Amino acid sequence: MTNQDLLQRSHAAVWHPCTQMKWHETFPIIPIRRGEGTWLLDYDGHRYLDGVSSWWVNLFGHLNPRIVAALQDQLGQLEHVMLAGFTHEPVVRLSERLSALTQHRLGHCFYGSDGASATEMALKMSAHFWRNQGEPGKAGFIALANSYHGETLGALGVTDVPLFREAYASLIRNSVVLPSPDSRLGPQAARQSLDALQRHLERHHGETAALIVEPLVQAAAGMVFHDAAFLREAYQLCQAYRVHLIADEIAVGFGRTGTFFAHEQAGFTPDFLCLSKGITGGFLPLSVVMTTDVIYQAFYDDRITRGFLHSHSYTGNALACRAALAVLDIFEEDRVIAANAARQAQFAVMTAPLEQHFGIRNFRRRGMIWAFEVDCDRADFAHAFHRAALQHQLLLRPIGKTVYFMPPYTLTDAEFQHLVDATLASLSEVLA
Repeated sequence: MTNQDLLQRSHAAVWHPCTQMKWHETFPIIPIRRGEGTWLLDYDGHRYLDGVSSWWVNLFGHLNPRIVAALQDQLGQLEHVMLAGFTHEPVVRLSERLSALTQHRLGHCFYGSDGASATEMALKMSAHFWRNQGEPGKAGFIALANSYHGETLGALGVTDVPLFREAYASLIRNSVVLPSPDSRLGPQAARQSLDALQRHLERHHGETAALIVEPLVQAAAGMVFHDAAFLREAYQLCQAYRVHLIADEIAVGFGRTGTFFAHEQAGFTPDFLCLSKGITGGFLPLSVVMTTDVIYQAFYDDRITRGFLHSHSYTGNALACRAALAVLDIFEEDRVIAANAARQAQFAVMTAPLEQHFGIRNFRRRGMIWAFEVDCDRADFAHAFHRAALQHQLLLRPIGKTVYFMPPYTLTDAEFQHLVDATLASLSEVLA
């Protein structure tokens, strides 16, 4: 089979996500035959360094042998059983280990399939908690400007991306949107955001269930960073006004920001923690909402109406949970967080030409995320850069004028050097 064979069949049968399909008449979809570590290979022998971890999910390389072995073993035991009225060892072990990573402050895990589902579950849990507490009026939510929490209807209510919100505005229950603490705007941005949060809570805490935030990095906004101090003060305000804080770590959990969970850097434990993407190392869809004993106990009752009314057929899938357990094994056995930190000095030397490039602004790094803006008047910059990078054996997908790296943790120094060199070459072509 060739790229062209599969491309024609795909274009006729597959509707691709968040894509204007007509664009692919002139910019063909790339059929991928297999993955090998940090590389993707097509049917014609071309290969591409996966600089975005295939939408931020792949932590330890494609076809990681340890995760493959765990799944092969699990396939011989149990692929799935409904989690209503039944349980199984992988879901119990995963829940126990995730809880231990929060020092058991978040002791209860509720599973879904993807990040948007986790957002939906956390929003519903928060509002239903307040209803069970006799405060049904506390049903509103607060989000930050430019936030992204998923594209299902509930998640869109706390997502501040005009492209998505405007398309489905008539279907969305809107939240309150407060200013972003965007560090590119200076320290006053965080202060203004906190002041706006305090003013809103003073007036509306009686009708507010929760604040939802992406800790440290607003990813889909263009890798917008903020400081841990902002998070800490936001949490303190939520505590003072009896409002939940939902930490959406779907993109930034599992070591992306330099600690296993991003909120660790702010020194608090959220009321709800949403995880997905890297949880299975990019092998299978899985998400989880973790929460406290206090919230769990508010649903523990003889009446079904006080139970948490949410389910889907593949909740707590055994194969996905086993992949997640293999991911946790790799973190422990390879001391991944410390290893990533130790490599930062070498990576900093390699990225110096980017920091000094005449067309780049706001070069920044947090953990294993790098980002910068490009001075360019081209309206088609993102598409032009993506196309140029592919010609240099590199998969990158800019967000507007923001180029970012979020590669698998397993890339070698030589592969990171290729990432930088290919980026520089692509910039030269696009800016020319």
